Amino acid sequence: MKKASLLLYVLLLGISFYGFSQSTPKDFFAAKWEISITGTPNGDAKFVTELARKEGKLTGELKDPTGTRPESIPITKIEEGNNQITIYFTVQEYDVNMVLAKVDENNLKGSTMSQFETAAIRVKN
Repeated sequence: MKKASLLLYVLLLGISFYGFSQSTPKDFFAAKWEISITGTPNGDAKFVTELARKEGKLTGELKDPTGTRPESIPITKIEEGNNQITIYFTVQEYDVNMVLAKVDENNLKGSTMSQFETAAIRVKN
């Protein structure tokens, strides 16, 4: 009987350690990203964005890292899916959507307006 009690005690202790050792899941998309869009009519485009979670939703703005366009482009909406986000913004009075899916821990891949190949790389601080 003592062996069964000891075995049960060890089992419960192991389960409790396992439960407490689980960390909260990392907010994968909330990070700084460098986004490249290839093949647009105006040539390739690059943006930098720092997505942050505010009141439960991702927000941010797109910035030109070259400084050619000093004003940032506000992101109007971000939809989150399973390992994927869709970013909405307006450029030159056109509503634009950008779909990016997780490739690995530091890369996203997708398309802008379902036409232009788009990739994003996590910027390490």
